[in-house]
Amino acid sequence: MSIQIKRDQSLAMRHIVHVRNHVISVDGSVEEGGVDAGPNPHDLYDAALGACKALTLVWYAKRKNIPVEDIQVSIERDNSEERQGLYRLAASISLSGDLTEAQRQELLAVAEKCPVQKLMTSVKTEVTTTLA
Repeated sequence: MSIQIKRDQSLAMRHIVHVRNHVISVDGSVEEGGVDAGPNPHDLYDAALGACKALTLVWYAKRKNIPVEDIQVSIERDNSEERQGLYRLAASISLSGDLTEAQRQELLAVAEKCPVQKLMTSVKTEVTTTLA
């Protein structure tokens, strides 16, 4: 799969991300020199974790016939030590539905195993960059 990022020259930093048939505006914050016309790359990274947890929970609950009605995920970022090699993300999950405590704990355990969390925490990622 290929993701394309193209500059929107009408703004100082804004780019448009094309993923399959989806379009996402990205920009820097005002402090970074942008106009905050979209999330910045750190926001997308953090959001990927929350979205993965939510989608994984929906998939699992349907598969196991767990009566979850609503799933909301909140991600809090602490990047105060990022330059020292530590980037902290805290996920908080709200579940609604007629769930037992055992089902709630089962869903929490599943959320801890979402593919993006595994990718962020236990997979070595190699990045190569070339000029086209």
